[in-house]
Amino acid sequence: MAAIEVSKEMVDKIYEIIEVAKSTGKIKKGTNETTKSIEKGKAKFVAVAKDVEPAEITMHIPMIAEEKNVPCFQVPSKEELGAAAGIQVPTGSVAVVQEGEAKNLIKELVSKAKQ
Repeated sequence: MAAIEVSKEMVDKIYEIIEVAKSTGKIKKGTNETTKSIEKGKAKFVAVAKDVEPAEITMHIPMIAEEKNVPCFQVPSKEELGAAAGIQVPTGSVAVVQEGEAKNLIKELVSKAKQ
């Protein structure tokens, strides 16, 4: 499954997953860190911002996430993604490496997306 575009309600859930994982688990911020964590098989969940310019910067992430069977979701804003990750700058992508208390939220979102 390539990056899944989602409804506004699901976007809020994605940001919540990142915030919960940040405080109770572990996340990787930025395209390079996200790419490395997927390739090493450590990523459990990935969010990619749709408004990254140029798009080529993050274009490879959904493909490698699919190869490694990691759920990959697309969010509309790199600013909001950065804020959810707890940083003051926009970020093109975030990978959840240790889910912490976000584990059930991720399961719920993935099963909703498959419907």
